[in-house]
Amino acid sequence: PTTRAVFWAHRDRPRFLLLCRDKAGAGHSPDLVALGTCFGKFTKTQKFRLNVTALDFLAPYAKYKVWVKPGSEQSFLYGNHVLKSGLGRITENTAQYQGVVVYSMADVPLGFGVAAKSTQDCRKVDPMAIVVFHQADVGEYVRSEDTLT
Repeated sequence: PTTRAVFWAHRDRPRFLLLCRDKAGAGHSPDLVALGTCFGKFTKTQKFRLNVTALDFLAPYAKYKVWVKPGSEQSFLYGNHVLKSGLGRITENTAQYQGVVVYSMADVPLGFGVAAKSTQDCRKVDPMAIVVFHQADVGEYVRSEDTLT
């Protein structure tokens, strides 16, 4: 079977779909609401906001990563920012306001964030200072189950 990847925007929400040609016909259901994986959405001001549904696709290719300590995982999964006291590791040369993927210490991707401090600044800040702003996490599957599309 031939497989190809397709991106398209549906109602300001980019979606990703793997198309596969095979001998089995491609029928569809009249109750079909959406197709593919939603990667995020464009806001009214045309800024792009990543959805947690894109995490499995993007995490392996992330250039900048942050690892949180086991005690801070639950806090992040409840939607809180990452504090310096909960920071396990951070990729070298991460700039301030750079997008990052947040991992557990066991290398399990937990979500997305934005670096509040650069790698160099993280070494000098107070333990209660925010080092990663929360953007999306896998806990959203449970918290926002009805609204994720």
